[in-house]
Amino acid sequence: MARLPILEYPDPRLRLRSQEVECFDADLSRLVDDLIETLHATGGIGLSAPQVDDRRRVLVMDHSGDASRPELFVNPVILADGALGLVEESCLSVPGLVGNVIRATELRVRAQDREGACFERDLSGMEAVCLQHELDHLEGRLFVDRLSFLKRLRFRMAARARAQRGSDAA
Repeated sequence: MARLPILEYPDPRLRLRSQEVECFDADLSRLVDDLIETLHATGGIGLSAPQVDDRRRVLVMDHSGDASRPELFVNPVILADGALGLVEESCLSVPGLVGNVIRATELRVRAQDREGACFERDLSGMEAVCLQHELDHLEGRLFVDRLSFLKRLRFRMAARARAQRGSDAA
């Protein structure tokens, strides 16, 4: 297993749409193990393959609080969603930004495991929110895209200023 580097905004690779997984082999299993190790090393609760520059539709989550229950979703699809809520989100690929977005707080998802077996699960609360956040990554979207216009504008201006300071120091 390996801890993988996480892409950060504004890296354009974060905007690429992921492809369905068709080959459930040792390479996929290695990616899953690396995603889990990387997630646990960051202290985050969710991580998707695009965040580590892999274009496969794979995400992992662990809401245990002690890194003891990683969950894998390959080729996830939301089948149904329920009540909406305003939730606070952050992202490993957008460090330092926290914002409120509207997400379903209940949903039913279909996915595959590392061997390709299909399963369905009902998720609620933060697990439902996290899955949607990671699904956005698979579609090339960031939670920043769901923020209000003014919050997005302020964030982009701050990101440009940070990038400018970085280039001035070089």
